[in-house]
Amino acid sequence: MPRTTGRVTLPIQEGIDDQLRELAQALGADAVRNSDGTWLPEIASELVDKVYSTYFPARGDQEWALAHPDTLVNQYLMSARVTAMSDAPLQIDVLDSYFREQFQPCYERVEKFWEVIDRTSSEVVPVSGWSVDQTTGILTVAQPTPWHEYTVSFLANQIWDTTQMYNYITNGWDETDPTRVKERPYDVRKNGVWEHVKEALSEWLTKHPEVDVVRFTTFFYHFTIAFNTDGKEKFVDWFGYSASVSPEAIDAFEAEYGYELRAEDFVDAGYYNSPFRMPTQHFRDWINFQSRFVSERAKDLVKIAHEAGREAMMFLGDNWIGTEPYGPYFPSIGLDAVVGSAGSAATTRLISDIPGVKYTEVRFLPYFFPDVFNHDGGDPVGEANDSWITSRRAIVRHPLDRMGYGGYVSLALEFPEFIERITAISQEFRNIHEFSGGELPQNAPFTVGILNAWGSLRTWQTHMVAHALWYKATYSYVGVIESLAGLPFKVRFLSFDEVLEGGVPEEVGVLINAGAAGTSYSGGEAWADGRLAEILREWVAAGHGLIGVGEPAAYDKGGSFIQLSDVLGVDRERQLTLNTDRYPTLVEGHVITADLKRASAFDDGEGAGGDVYTVSERTQVLSYDDGTVKIAANEFGAGRAVYFSGLPYSFTNSRTLQRALYWAAGREDLLSTWFTTHPATEVAWYPGRRKMLVTNNAYEAVTTTVLGDEREWQLTLEPMGSAWVDVD
Repeated sequence: MPRTTGRVTLPIQEGIDDQLRELAQALGADAVRNSDGTWLPEIASELVDKVYSTYFPARGDQEWALAHPDTLVNQYLMSARVTAMSDAPLQIDVLDSYFREQFQPCYERVEKFWEVIDRTSSEVVPVSGWSVDQTTGILTVAQPTPWHEYTVSFLANQIWDTTQMYNYITNGWDETDPTRVKERPYDVRKNGVWEHVKEALSEWLTKHPEVDVVRFTTFFYHFTIAFNTDGKEKFVDWFGYSASVSPEAIDAFEAEYGYELRAEDFVDAGYYNSPFRMPTQHFRDWINFQSRFVSERAKDLVKIAHEAGREAMMFLGDNWIGTEPYGPYFPSIGLDAVVGSAGSAATTRLISDIPGVKYTEVRFLPYFFPDVFNHDGGDPVGEANDSWITSRRAIVRHPLDRMGYGGYVSLALEFPEFIERITAISQEFRNIHEFSGGELPQNAPFTVGILNAWGSLRTWQTHMVAHALWYKATYSYVGVIESLAGLPFKVRFLSFDEVLEGGVPEEVGVLINAGAAGTSYSGGEAWADGRLAEILREWVAAGHGLIGVGEPAAYDKGGSFIQLSDVLGVDRERQLTLNTDRYPTLVEGHVITADLKRASAFDDGEGAGGDVYTVSERTQVLSYDDGTVKIAANEFGAGRAVYFSGLPYSFTNSRTLQRALYWAAGREDLLSTWFTTHPATEVAWYPGRRKMLVTNNAYEAVTTTVLGDEREWQLTLEPMGSAWVDVD
């Protein structure tokens, strides 16, 4: 392949000018950026076409923050659960188990913004029944009920910025270094902050003429994260809004919406409105309220940057709450670009599909941080390979405009083999743009719909806790979108409310509902309304497809646990029908399981959490192991349905899902049209260019045959390799 340049952003730092020149040339970088804790060297603008600089609207001016202590960002927290051992006054240290360098109690109008709850009876303790010592943070319940559990939901001040604290601790910054102060965040809703933020940005732009792109990191409110007593993460919610609160915001909400929010609306019994919870109307209203506010204020900052002749880029992370990239207000901000971290194919598609911006950029892993490059057992090359091979699948389907890395480049320079590898990755990234000519590869002739409570608001964001980190309870489900991110389908995310109001959109040929019972992804009480099942039964019977994963449509009603068990052909045993005998027959050689070595070898991860059984003799059992159905296929009217007990990502499972989608849509003919015979390989067909790209997702060489255009091509691809083929 010819060597090209551009589309790559390189992190830089001071004191290594010669090495930076060499590295920028090797990677073909056309932009450079600093990171939290590094500064741009004087040669930055000499190296490349564009210079990015991080900018923190809600922190960074420590002198101003210390002079205005009443402007701290607030966060709702719940105390530890404490049991009353008698009717004697019960004392609760509200910050017990929290990191006291991160938080301190906020005592503003405690009678309104704090709430004490008897968790055993679910009763709220009246304000007259408790008091708090503001010198110690100890709250006393005067007359508790013996053997009942109590919690305190309270507003806290964030006295150390969350991201800077993480970077400080992770990188072992020295407290004696005057440049490493523990930064205090400030809230743009509070007195004087907004005026200061706008003025500070204007001054900063004047002082930094070398900066071409202002990389807002991000805007005002950090996703929910709290550290424990030892300074380690206690809980994290990538989508959490409990750190976007303040007395001012809650008062403004009440004035606009006409009802008062309680502490419990944010604390949510300690669940903090996790995205796995079915969202309440109050929480939906809060998301809408804050997103509208953040977008309006962010738009003003972008305007200031534009008037100064600079581009405005948002980092999708850190203080991104309120900038929902698929929400209704995001396009109004007027950003030029979004950049984010690529932890998986799904998170890469999350970034590349964002509407309303001129270009998108991804930061590949690993960060150039000591925990990888200066740590026993660190494997920079291995992490770079993992990041690229997972993200490449998404990039092929919908390319990002740019790529890059982050951190301290001096650490990376100590690993020549790592530099060699990311140089090759940078070129392969540019090749995708060069040879596709900007054309997107051909997709299947029908759209795949993902059905859950969140719908399009959380496009490519289902079953995630903290970005793309692995979790035992979710990898069996997040594998669905991870697979789809690199498969030849247009994907649309739909909410239960949307289907109830308008039915399934005409473009959707197959609908997927995947999740554990009671979660927002399976649906929980959404299935209490029988109309939802009615609509989907009629839709499938008319000739469409349904795929359920884990505990789809799960809600205990009418003698069924899976409310679409008649469509899917299976239900889950909960030790209530053990007296009923069942005799499943395994169907061999089905088109869906053609890539599995044997039907019982299907990897369903954690599975559905219980035995799954057939409900009809017409149900085809395609994988059955240890007394439970793992894969089943069923015909319902003129339509078809497929059940998977779980679907963690692997290239074999991704291929099995692709086969299931074609079968459910009644389009098995697509299995011989731009399809590869080896499940580790995938093909992207560009009809306008008369080219195809074949990729190998395995870490070993494979030989595969490409079926397409009434012809066959046999290719041998090196480990993680790819090949462009001119069809004519």
